[in-house]
Amino acid sequence: MALQRLLPSDLGFFTEILSEKYVLTDHEHLLRCASDQTEDLCFMPEVVLQPGSTTEVSAILKYCNERLLPVTPRGAGTGLSGGALPVFGGIVLDMRRFDKILNIDNRNFQVTTEPGVITQVLQETLRAEGLFYPPDPASKGSCFIGGNVSENSGGPRAVKYGVVKDYVLNLEVVLPNGEIIWTGANVLKNATGYNLTQLIVGSEGTLAVITKIVLRLIPAVQHDLTLLVPFRSAEDACRAVNEIFLAGYTPSALEFMERDALDWVLRFVGNSTIAVPDDIQAHLLIELDGNDMDALFRDAGAISDLLQRFDTGEILFADTYEQKQMLWNLRRKVGEAVKSNSVYKEEDTVVPRALLPDLLRTVKEIGVRYGFRSVCYGHAGDGNLHVNIVRGEMSQHDWDNRLTEGIRELFGAVVRMGGTISGEHGIGWVQKDYMDIAFNPVQLDLMKQIRTIFDPNGILNPGKIFKSK
Repeated sequence: MALQRLLPSDLGFFTEILSEKYVLTDHEHLLRCASDQTEDLCFMPEVVLQPGSTTEVSAILKYCNERLLPVTPRGAGTGLSGGALPVFGGIVLDMRRFDKILNIDNRNFQVTTEPGVITQVLQETLRAEGLFYPPDPASKGSCFIGGNVSENSGGPRAVKYGVVKDYVLNLEVVLPNGEIIWTGANVLKNATGYNLTQLIVGSEGTLAVITKIVLRLIPAVQHDLTLLVPFRSAEDACRAVNEIFLAGYTPSALEFMERDALDWVLRFVGNSTIAVPDDIQAHLLIELDGNDMDALFRDAGAISDLLQRFDTGEILFADTYEQKQMLWNLRRKVGEAVKSNSVYKEEDTVVPRALLPDLLRTVKEIGVRYGFRSVCYGHAGDGNLHVNIVRGEMSQHDWDNRLTEGIRELFGAVVRMGGTISGEHGIGWVQKDYMDIAFNPVQLDLMKQIRTIFDPNGILNPGKIFKSK
């Protein structure tokens, strides 16, 4: 069944449901919802709807399902795979009014929140209660917790604490036909039937619209230490990552930054306090956390001694809160810095941690063959390398055509290493043509059937994850 374009009568119905204030057709709002942080892509919707309750979402979806109108759920628009792009026009379902933390259950270490709460706001509110929600994507200061659930986001602290899926207990969702269900229970163990909660986590807004989230929490840790370790070889920096774990240490974060990544972000933020010697090719940013400061100092010293086996420069210990914030600000802004420098594509590869040096070497070898430059950084502690492919001197023809071959070759190598083509950014619009590398036809068919069961008319976030027929 073909998706339909909106009619004036559709806008009249939405206005009855939401009031005119939350039915937006002006150019400014349409343009804001036409793109996210994915490259320079832009797809204009026909209308932006801003519901404020689950019943409003239900009424909208029920109507759109009957009328075959495409609906694209949207959080803060910080995604990097085009998951919130309205590629078929239609309706953008803007969830920003779902911005309330509904209940903090201190006794059971749980929080119930709406999806439009900014992740950092949620974390800071919980920390004031002595509670800790660890997943912290780079965009935590602006992204919504609902988007994090939809993408199964990770961030630097995934290496010790896991990703979003490890904290979601239960979800209230609206199905494409307008039905409202809870997917699970607010318990730590649940062996009752299929796990619908985890099916929705990471489904990128293609199966249902999330309206409430129940997260499990842990006690807040009291202390942390941060080290910045320079290496004269980028592959050595990657090799050192696994050596830290083999020696029995589990950092709360272990980040890799290639030299260009640090150089570019230092210029981008105007930071002149860190000097990068000419012979330094990469850095590891290492964080340790816990409740015993003496133990953290001992572990930091031992890790520092361990890394002396490699060809390192002077290790910087961040002694103050301000120094730690400065280092983390640099790491979190690398993506913005790359984007400000050049036209680029960001790939989100992940391999078993011990194979990180092989992945880095493969990226560079493929770049030489296809004529592109790459700037690499990422969550080295869990084998997740963000590969920023920079156009540089590539011709427009090669950028538009030959680069696809290079990316396919890279993804093929990643899968042969036992890895996969996205660690935390999702598939969305830009990676869907590569899904055949990660999955065989039987696997893809099963996933498509699941999607069809949830959304037989194909109205919800169409064009994402799978190739269009």
